[in-house]
Amino acid sequence: MARGPAYVRVIGIDPGLAAVGWGVVDLDGARVIYRGHGCVATKAGDDVAERLAAIRDALSLVITEYAPTESAMESLFFSRNVSSALGVAEARGVIRLACRDAGLSMHEYSPNDVKKAATGSGRSGKSEVQSFVKLVLGLGEVPRPDHAADALAVAICHCQGRSIRTALVDATLAGRI
Repeated sequence: MARGPAYVRVIGIDPGLAAVGWGVVDLDGARVIYRGHGCVATKAGDDVAERLAAIRDALSLVITEYAPTESAMESLFFSRNVSSALGVAEARGVIRLACRDAGLSMHEYSPNDVKKAATGSGRSGKSEVQSFVKLVLGLGEVPRPDHAADALAVAICHCQGRSIRTALVDATLAGRI
């Protein structure tokens, strides 16, 4: 497939300590093209350092295989369960480091931003967002597991925002704004 000047490959990431979803899409002009998805799962009883290392190693392999040019991750939302939030925060640090080691800048989107990009409403449910991912990427079924579908939604959200940012920069440079 010929790549246009606006081509980028994005890895979207849904962070967690128990499961890290990932999804890869290409943005070629205005087209978002599915490339792959998956989930890195760790066991709750294992040593936290081992779990974090497993996330780093698996994500590094995915980055090497798919060679994304940009990365996007869902931001941490405030949680009442402090121990869960701390685990997710640690996983986010490892994810950020794996992306940095691969030369990728990290873009973050709140869960509400991802939902708004998918459905137009920050109050949308998981099934609505997953249906959007299936439709936009032309998939035969909703990607599984849920974390991978969420990661694809993050990647699509980044592509939409990137297209808008690029258009604004181009208009500014051309003196239209």
